[in-house]
Amino acid sequence: WVRLNVGGTYFVTTRQTLGREPKSFLCRLCCQEDPELDSDKDETGAYLIDRDPTYFGPILNYLRHGKLIITKELAEEGVLEEAEFYNIASLVRLVKERIRDNENRTSQGPVKHVYRVLQCQEEELTQMVSTMSDGWKFEQLISIGSSYNYGNEDQAEFLCVVSRELNNSTNGIVIEPSEKAKILQERGSRM
Repeated sequence: WVRLNVGGTYFVTTRQTLGREPKSFLCRLCCQEDPELDSDKDETGAYLIDRDPTYFGPILNYLRHGKLIITKELAEEGVLEEAEFYNIASLVRLVKERIRDNENRTSQGPVKHVYRVLQCQEEELTQMVSTMSDGWKFEQLISIGSSYNYGNEDQAEFLCVVSRELNNSTNGIVIEPSEKAKILQERGSRM
């Protein structure tokens, strides 16, 4: 086992984990014991690393299982800074890609939704809700008819509100709905 004292916080891991990136600072320090990387050890024998321990957790977990997991409290830019310091090239690429994706998402503006209001009777309700597809999401059910009539032909009526994200192609043309979506549109036009 290898003990690391990162900014006053102890981390314990294996040499195998630290060796996953052979050119990284951590591998050179602990696995190859590179004489160019002279690092002090504390009284417990842990390698002293003067970095932010908050951002070291995602770095170590990436080396453990190859996945980047960042909590909402951490800035991706901070993880990128640490990945660059520790010279973990694959993680640097991954974080840069994630930052770029997030920037692209926010530059597209807020997500817009299309809402549909569908009218149906009680007997149609289950089938209508269970057959929604193509990104349609159930939002609200509103009763518009009385269910207290006791005749054989009287059924409760409902308005079913559904929504989906508005998907525009890059040239501004709205993508055509599929057959199931067209059926939902047809049912909604009965109002």
